Order: sequence, then structure tokens, then C-alpha cells
Amino acid sequence: MIPEPLRNQLSEDPFYKKCCITGHKNERIEFHHNLIFAGKQVNRKFCILPLLQSVHRNIVKYREKCDWIMWNRATREEREEFSKAINIDYRLGYLNEKYGEY
Repeated sequence: MIPEPLRNQLSEDPFYKKCCITGHKNERIEFHHNLIFAGKQVNRKFCILPLLQSVHRNIVKYREKCDWIMWNRATREEREEFSKAINIDYRLGYLNEKYGEY
């Protein structure tokens, strides 16, 4: 569940008006919590991604690309905060090499 103040921020941001994977907005856009940390969904703007409903239903297929988008949107401080189990900067380097610069 996204807290109302954050939900209001997301609804005002143009990034959240179309799917971050396809760039389309031809069907319902759903907000996807891409980061689970310590067993909980993280309610931060950088890790909530707008996805078409059909993409959201097939999230396993798009997981890596969602990670690429999310970690590129995060600040260095945010990446360091969540870089406990894995080295996020290393992971981001791998994803940027695979998908290009975000």
C-alpha cells in the first residue's frame, strides 16, 4: 500500500503516466513496488514503477529491466542504503552494460 502523500506525488509526476518498460499508456497503469527489503515493500519514489497491467502480470519476465530502471533512478545514497546483501553499484554496472545508459 502506497501512503497517500507519496501516491499524490506519483500521480503528479509525468514519469508515472506511462509504462516505464514499454513507454505505452494504452491500458491501465499500475504502480509496482520493485524493491522488497527486509521482507517489506519499500515505499520510496525511486522503487515504485509504473507498469502496464499486462506487464505487471508478467513481472518475472521484466524483473531485470525493472531493476535497471529502479537503480538508475536511485541516488547514490539510496543505493548505499539498500546495498546490504549485494553490491548495488556492481549490479547497476552490469545492468547498464546489458541495457545501456538509462
